[in-house]
Amino acid sequence: MRGVLLLAGTVVCEVLGTVSLAASVVAGVLAGYGLAVLLFSRALHHGLPLGIAYGTVTGCGLVAATVLGAVVLGEPLTPLRAGGLVLVLGGALLLQRRVAA
Repeated sequence: MRGVLLLAGTVVCEVLGTVSLAASVVAGVLAGYGLAVLLFSRALHHGLPLGIAYGTVTGCGLVAATVLGAVVLGEPLTPLRAGGLVLVLGGALLLQRRVAA
């Protein structure tokens, strides 16, 4: 459970770093991405598989950054893009499913 919480923190920090990048706030970029890498390494240390963890961070980060871009920066979010985000998020959630051995 701790690994999943660290992974969620990774997504938040990565998205904050990305939004800071769009706003050209260098300190936010460095802090966001730096903390994201630290939290991600700790999540892996707590036993999360690399492929699943990385897929989850990139998928959830993509969805969050796109939604924030639409809400905060006024970027267009078309129905086609929204459908793509649903597919990406669905894939990230499917990666989290445990397979019975």
